[in-house]
Amino acid sequence: MNPIVERVTQKIIARSQNERCQYLAKIDAAKSKTVHRSQLSCGNLAHGFAACSVDDKLSLKNMVKSNIGIITSYNDMLSAHQPYEHYPERLKNALHAVGAVGQVAGGVPAMCDGVTQGQDGMELSLLSRDLIAMSAAIGLSHNMFDGALFLGVCDKIVPGLFIAAMSFGHLPTVFVPAGPMRTGASNKEKVRIRQLYAEGKVGREELLESEANAYHSPGTCTFYGTANSNQMVMEVMGLHLPGSSFVYPDIPLRDALTDAAARQVTRMTEASGEYLPVGRLVDEKVMVNGIVALLATGGSTNHTMHLVAMAKAAGITITWDDFSELSEVVPLLCRIYPNGPGDINYFQAAGGVSLLVRELLKGGLLHEDVHTVAGFGLHRYTQEPFLEEGQLVYRDGPHASLDPEVISSLEAPFVKHGGTKVLSGNLGRAVMKTSAVPQDRQIIKAPAVVFDSQYAIDDAFNAGQLDRDCIIVVRFQGPKAIGMPELHKLMPPLGVLMDRGFNVALVTDGRLSGASGKVPAAIHVTPEAYVGGLLAKVQDGDMIQVDGTTGELSLLVEADELARRTPAQPDLSASHIGMGRELFSTLRENISGAEQGASCFKF
Repeated sequence: MNPIVERVTQKIIARSQNERCQYLAKIDAAKSKTVHRSQLSCGNLAHGFAACSVDDKLSLKNMVKSNIGIITSYNDMLSAHQPYEHYPERLKNALHAVGAVGQVAGGVPAMCDGVTQGQDGMELSLLSRDLIAMSAAIGLSHNMFDGALFLGVCDKIVPGLFIAAMSFGHLPTVFVPAGPMRTGASNKEKVRIRQLYAEGKVGREELLESEANAYHSPGTCTFYGTANSNQMVMEVMGLHLPGSSFVYPDIPLRDALTDAAARQVTRMTEASGEYLPVGRLVDEKVMVNGIVALLATGGSTNHTMHLVAMAKAAGITITWDDFSELSEVVPLLCRIYPNGPGDINYFQAAGGVSLLVRELLKGGLLHEDVHTVAGFGLHRYTQEPFLEEGQLVYRDGPHASLDPEVISSLEAPFVKHGGTKVLSGNLGRAVMKTSAVPQDRQIIKAPAVVFDSQYAIDDAFNAGQLDRDCIIVVRFQGPKAIGMPELHKLMPPLGVLMDRGFNVALVTDGRLSGASGKVPAAIHVTPEAYVGGLLAKVQDGDMIQVDGTTGELSLLVEADELARRTPAQPDLSASHIGMGRELFSTLRENISGAEQGASCFKF
């Protein structure tokens, strides 16, 4: 093992010892010596199988066959989740074929940041993660199940499902992906049209046509945002079947992998004799593997919050300092749009997860000695799935990149450190996705232009007020303030300013996730302005330094001057009502800061 990776892992193990022991004791206590439904009364059980077929009723009565709970995020509005429509039927058939039963235990909400971008609904997005966890927990709380299959892909859905899975950590669990859509309009063309629209040079009709050509069919969006980062991280953590993350939704191989996921979960149940609950599968080494995968691929900065909250649900404490230390030794091996020329389908064609895992194992950057849903040892994830005469088989994956512009090697990485940088200074702590930012743009020192709302920036841009070197400060966007919306609506105008030759950056207590693009952005600033962070005292014209190379985030104003200032206190009431936001007040009030996972749960 790389000594830094080993050192960080051991620090996490030591730091988490008490909470992890308590967690493992909890899931051990929840374990059943027989099928879980045997603990139910006759009336309970009758309610639990009342709607089943005659054969399934007989199977559930006999207390021998395993019953697998299916939690689905299906809806047919969102492209990533539409493919799940027929998964329950398929999974049930595959379970029947191996002598098990499946029931849809419940559904969870699945919203799309792409639809809500720049809209009021975006202020529910981050909060939905914990709601998804609670929704899944309700489905599994009937105690009818001996294992679980989680169907989810996009931004908050997978982290929320993971947190629920850890809450039911005594159940063997497999996560079942649905795959990306095929590549549509080129990324370069999409960005070009967006920036032309921001400059008023093309109209809404041209913009809509471009967007529809990019997002055009079932499957995840093909850029490397949070959705595809979810899939990458979950596979390297061993919670997907090897090679299953980036297979198209509508081909026979995807169906075969879905069937295999159903079979595999039964092999980990108590009845199989090879019991492996997900709460024991996921340990400190597995969490470190997830962080390494994120860093090596320049994945979504949302995971600097999600992985913290996910780990906590398993009794494991990780910090931003862990990300920072690992980032110093984990090289950037992938450039996937918006960090490079090719999208996730190019990544898959260039060698995909199997090649990435091979390279990282070769460098001692991943823990090989871990449990996975495919068996013990991460070497299993250097293999790829294929169909031979209709049967699923695995073969050794590529040993070298088929496109060095998309996947590099340990010997010639794109950058010698990871794609995410933790920043700190008197403004607080933040993260920057450096993998997307040109090297000559990672150090910005400029006067602040301060906004308390993202919606005011368009007017300032259109009026030419931002045509200068500046650092755009967008504050009161944090979790407690308004739910921490993503601010991607800002990227086209800020990209235009960069193209005009200005040195610009963004500093915010809001989010940008994995699609931040080329603009240097210090995001997730904590403490947020709403709870007393120094952001609330920044004024127009104050000099700020953002340094993605050293990790500096500093307000260059004398301490005496700052002490005399009164923090801004904008009226946020309009962001707390309408579009369902009033229903989420309790979550906002109880949510933790970004560095603590932005979670409402008290693990």
